[in-house]
Amino acid sequence: MHTPTRRTFLKSSAALAAALPFARLDLPAAGLSGTPLPPLPAGARRGLLFDAADLARIRANTQHPRFAAYWQSLLDADIAAATTFLTKELRTTNQVTHLLRAQQILDRASFIYLVNGDPAQRDLAKLAMRRMLDFEEWDCFVEGGKVLGLQRATEGTFALLLALDCLGDAVTPAERAEVEQAILTKGIPACHATVYGLKYPDRVQGWGWNPRSEVDSLRHISLKRWPLILNSTNLKIIPTACLGIAACWFRGRTPEADSWLELARSSAKSFSTMYGSDGSYDEGVSYWGYTTLYLALFAEVLWRTQGIDDRSLINYPGTVRYALGNTMPTIDDHRSVAAVTHLPGYTMPVVKPEFDIVNHGDANGGVEVSVATWVARTHHDPLSQYVAADIGEAKHTYGLVWFDASLPSAPPPPALLDVRQSNDIVISRTGWTARDCVLALRSGGPGNHEHADRNSVIFKAYGERLLHDPFRAAYIASQPRWMLRLTGAHTAVLINGQGHQYHDGSEGTNASWAFARVTDYRTGPGWMTVTSDATDAYALVNDKVTRVLRTLVYLKPDVVVFLDRVTLKDTPASVQLRFQANNEDLAATLALPGENFLITRPHASLLGRVARTPGVTVRLGKLPLEEKDGSQPYAEVESAAAASHEILTVCSARPKGEAHGDLQLAREGAAWRVTGTHAGQKINLTLDATGAQPVLTLA
Repeated sequence: MHTPTRRTFLKSSAALAAALPFARLDLPAAGLSGTPLPPLPAGARRGLLFDAADLARIRANTQHPRFAAYWQSLLDADIAAATTFLTKELRTTNQVTHLLRAQQILDRASFIYLVNGDPAQRDLAKLAMRRMLDFEEWDCFVEGGKVLGLQRATEGTFALLLALDCLGDAVTPAERAEVEQAILTKGIPACHATVYGLKYPDRVQGWGWNPRSEVDSLRHISLKRWPLILNSTNLKIIPTACLGIAACWFRGRTPEADSWLELARSSAKSFSTMYGSDGSYDEGVSYWGYTTLYLALFAEVLWRTQGIDDRSLINYPGTVRYALGNTMPTIDDHRSVAAVTHLPGYTMPVVKPEFDIVNHGDANGGVEVSVATWVARTHHDPLSQYVAADIGEAKHTYGLVWFDASLPSAPPPPALLDVRQSNDIVISRTGWTARDCVLALRSGGPGNHEHADRNSVIFKAYGERLLHDPFRAAYIASQPRWMLRLTGAHTAVLINGQGHQYHDGSEGTNASWAFARVTDYRTGPGWMTVTSDATDAYALVNDKVTRVLRTLVYLKPDVVVFLDRVTLKDTPASVQLRFQANNEDLAATLALPGENFLITRPHASLLGRVARTPGVTVRLGKLPLEEKDGSQPYAEVESAAAASHEILTVCSARPKGEAHGDLQLAREGAAWRVTGTHAGQKINLTLDATGAQPVLTLA
């Protein structure tokens, strides 16, 4: 068995120096000359993420209960199928899915070889590397005649460099030089052009789709404003990080690397303001994982190879708490969920119930643990170690590289049960297990990958998502599941059947103009209340709207009071409140017992009681999707056309087989009162809505 050693990390410079005199470098975009690069002095370069001394810990991590199943999934991957794809099916004009798949094969096989020296994995990794080099262009975006690196050229650059570390002496000097040559000619210029354009959007001549790439399903998307739009999205930090990592690799061998590194660090610093002071991130928790991982990778490589410390560029311990706060595991009944194709050749991921999340916007994946493993090591943060060991899902090899089982761990403190994030998303919970209850309100401003979901609510109780926010909305406006992005697909308010402002998708999944703002947030023993004002968002669609306020009172563990107030000037309008059921697995039923609505899932149910006032009705509905595109039922409370609406809805949850309590909803002057008993809990609540902020009294 071949075991790579520290010698692995000393080979690349000499190999490059030996082979590059026979190659011509043509890098006008990045300013590289064609001069052969000198080798570094022996022992000068460390591995990007690990050294030989780390291998024993990494190997032990593959057997750790936290990572053993993930490691086995890597070992179980079909080598024959991967080989067939690489040799017979891969098309070098398909960067979107085929180059990505080749990269994923390289990532997996090279890492397995690092750990156990399997020659079959070595050969597969080298084949994947060869096929990546066969692509003449590494991305599907261009500016003029230059390729722009947003994901494939960027991730591919880093994947190839890391694979050189993993494969070590299994890569010959000539092969190593060829890989580095490809990075210098196809990776770095593409990364550089993108990062430069994002820093100086006024200098961009115009971004477009590569005419030679297989992206016909995407060509309708206008890239005209992308140099502006992408500055606040994950697609800025990926090329930034990969340019910076490549600069670290080549620094000291070409003077241009210093300018690459300076540009990358400047870009990372400007992007760091996209995180709140508490570490929150506007694109949702799954995009948080992708973005923060690459920010951490850059910081780690920069520190290890250059001694430059940018490991506190953002509030990393805080951002792990942000991710933790967005977890809400549910019970896994192993029911199947129909596959949804996002792009040709790409199936949208399905979040496993045990890794379920607060999925505002396009958040379609669970919290991945790699960032937490890195933060635990670099910031000596016991809560991050707890997340690394006990919360979320292991889906990347970086967790295996960074996890240190010897670090101290501490569970979340009670203060994290109720959180108002700096981006005005409010999450309140009873705990962190599948049977605990979680209530989440989406207030705040626009963000890339958002939905038209201001003032929408997600509620999980007793292992079930009972008030739902649909997963896997389409990224392309012409696809039927685009409607899952709109207000009508959320537990939110409609006015005359219309939601608030949203874009038409012509520029992708970029931000809208819709704002909501938390105007009141308070907590106490066993309760939380929040009021969010979404008036501005709705007024962009209907200029007669003067007020859209939603107040929630959460009486833990399982009673949620909704008070919705909507007013208009001059022209009366009807108001609809939708309460979405989770029917992703076709296991939800809805009914209208009495004058209430009931959502039933296999392990729990939710009963919605509506205060009866003139003109208020309750009915059941379903989004107009064909069966192949999913089934999304909801209960709807409607208030007939008027200039002013005030609707009280009280929802309670119970485990399967347990009865809901008897709660009375009544108007007493200007106030609403909720009284009764539910699950042994006596409730006596008054909401006085005379002022802008309802006055809550709990007796």
